[in-house]
Amino acid sequence: MTTRLFGEPVARREDPRLLTGQGRFLDDLGQDALAAAFVRSPHAHARIRDIDVTPALDVPGLVAIYTWEDLPERAGRALPLLIPHPALTHGRTAYPLARDVVRHVGEPVVMVVAADRYTAEDACGLIEVDYEPLKPVVGLAEAVQGAQLVHEDVPGNVGAHLVQEVAAADGRGAREAIETAPHTLAFRLDIERSASMPLEGRGVYARWDGRDLRVYSSTQTSTSVRMAVAAALGLPLTQVEVIAPDVGGGFGVKIVHPWPEEVLVPWAAMTLGREVKWAEDRREHFISSAHERAQIQHVRVGFDDDGRVLGLDVTILHDHGAYTPYGIIVPIVTSTQLLGPYRIGAYRVEFTAVYTNTVQVTPYRGAGRPQGVFCMERTMDKIARYLGRDRTAVREVNFIGPEEFPYDQGMTFQDGRPLIYDSGNYPEMLRMLKELIGWDEHVRRPGRGIGIGCYVEGTGVGPYEGGHVQITSDGRVHVSTGLTSQGQGHETVFAQIAATELGVPVERVSVVTGDTRRFGYAVGTFASRAAVVSGNAIALACRKVRDKALRIAAEALEADPADLDIADGMVHVAGTPSAAIPLSTVAVLANPLRYAFDEETAKATQFAGTADPGRPPVAEGEEPGLEGRDYYSPIRATFASGMHAAIVETDPETAEIKVVRYAVVHDCGRLINPMIVEGQIHGGVAQGIGGALYERMVYDQHGQLVNASFMDFLMPYATEIPHIETAHLETPSPLNPLGIKGAGEAGVIPVSAVIASALEDAEGIEIDRMPISPSELFALRAGMQ
Repeated sequence: MTTRLFGEPVARREDPRLLTGQGRFLDDLGQDALAAAFVRSPHAHARIRDIDVTPALDVPGLVAIYTWEDLPERAGRALPLLIPHPALTHGRTAYPLARDVVRHVGEPVVMVVAADRYTAEDACGLIEVDYEPLKPVVGLAEAVQGAQLVHEDVPGNVGAHLVQEVAAADGRGAREAIETAPHTLAFRLDIERSASMPLEGRGVYARWDGRDLRVYSSTQTSTSVRMAVAAALGLPLTQVEVIAPDVGGGFGVKIVHPWPEEVLVPWAAMTLGREVKWAEDRREHFISSAHERAQIQHVRVGFDDDGRVLGLDVTILHDHGAYTPYGIIVPIVTSTQLLGPYRIGAYRVEFTAVYTNTVQVTPYRGAGRPQGVFCMERTMDKIARYLGRDRTAVREVNFIGPEEFPYDQGMTFQDGRPLIYDSGNYPEMLRMLKELIGWDEHVRRPGRGIGIGCYVEGTGVGPYEGGHVQITSDGRVHVSTGLTSQGQGHETVFAQIAATELGVPVERVSVVTGDTRRFGYAVGTFASRAAVVSGNAIALACRKVRDKALRIAAEALEADPADLDIADGMVHVAGTPSAAIPLSTVAVLANPLRYAFDEETAKATQFAGTADPGRPPVAEGEEPGLEGRDYYSPIRATFASGMHAAIVETDPETAEIKVVRYAVVHDCGRLINPMIVEGQIHGGVAQGIGGALYERMVYDQHGQLVNASFMDFLMPYATEIPHIETAHLETPSPLNPLGIKGAGEAGVIPVSAVIASALEDAEGIEIDRMPISPSELFALRAGMQ
């Protein structure tokens, strides 16, 4: 079997189509469909007293207007709480259209369907909603006071509360270990809100033929949207198809399902008997999709003279906005991934998740890890500063050793499974990073500083993914899997896996994702899981196909299957290249035929003389065709890791911050395609720099998002992103057949911690809040005077 494609920097096969304008995104579809638009709440918290649609009824081209009262019972139910958890004692989700009360600016209240979007928006502008404004709860400080409630039946605005604790080897708890430690520190850290902001917003397009419903959605989880829509509309699953066309980015926001629009647009298509489409505009994305990141962390740590952490106690206050459709995954990930690559003596973490009258919080690339890494890495820097030691030395003394894997951190991860690290070599990674950035040679001076951040990332969570592989009579390999793609390069890496496993040229492999017609069972694309879970499923399916191909070819070649190999699309006897048969012919022979459709298929008909008359044409336990399906279900997550370092410069007068160098060492197990991994890292670092220095969601006291446009929500230009130097360390995972780990979120996770570390080094000022702007750095300087 050829192995030359696995690990090679094969050029992305998707790019020519996407870069030449031949992509098919949601809004490219349904050009003749009716258009939907929404009246959204202008208030952060208000009671709906009345809705008067009369002024809009005479708008030419209007087709329908719907409020919550117009929805049938099933479609009008509160949206599902996707991930229940015992600690989520007061989980709350929104209705597809607001029922009685709105709880954040942007919540949908009325749906309008018209001949086109312009007409629908005009009608929305004429609908009069009578609101009784209520006092909003904005920000974590106001939420915990509990004077005003987001949900009347949620005491103190507390939706969830969870404590996990791991005792020291001698049985002492974290608080006792801290109290008896030679040195202790206590401090507060803050991370503000940000958001995904994919290039393409959300969107839904649906058509109904009287029996079957087809839905196109710009989603990260087409199979889950299918199940959600079927449940909401009371349809058998077999009558619903969901297809993710080309998706212009997701970063987590499109894993939520169903969005209100994913229920309402298909329901309207069924009700009206017409195609209906909705494509989100940018302001809608700001005020009605999802945000992430906002946390306050209180930290107490005890350590010895070498900086070894003896006890760590972290209390987290997490803002999950108005609703919890995705449960409490974000604070769970923060609290568990906070430990990073370190062996902590004793650890206690407690989080409280509270409601506010702001946009709901669901995972955004990194999904709680940037907050956790910021906490742990700031802690390491503070210990080093207190002891006067090099920051890398303090980290190294706390590292888990390469001989200690698998390493059980003693906690429960986001998938409900033990937090057990499968492989890694953190001391070697640190050595590589220091060499890459020139750590030991760096000369510190005012206005120029160097920083570091380390992390471990749980990737490839279950419960499963599947793959289907078929070789057709033209020798082409067709691969399908249920998860979706949003630009990660799945078409390329999955083709590399299949080509490697089957010994065929990669050009002869096609890949389909996100189409429930092709593959109906899947979980979705999130948590850096696609390569790990779908990649291994595809490899297992290929191995089934390979075994069958060798059996069939062995009969044709009168050879032992064990003596056969496949290379360049030919099955041949090892050591005898002339004794060979094309895979295309094997595919023909795998499907016994009564009729000949061309010269090739004639080889499989009943008088071709290739079949043994003493056996049935299709052997017992076999199926016609050269194809296979398999699933991969991981026992637990694999744990990738990485270390980043940066050099920053600050202007002495304006306090402008510039990142002048950035280096990354990353370990995601065996690399399928190093070029694609580097692309993921580069994009993630750019997103992380945005989150560290530019991007934040700013609410005023009335719950109004005051920077809900790209005029005011700052993102870095390419000119703000330095060249990113990368190196790879490969410690294969023992948990899956391919030995791989995920890489999709690696670049973004530690960036805020790295920038804070470098700024602190440059300025001599403690940096305990991110993101940080020049004006905030200027104020910190003034406070030091």
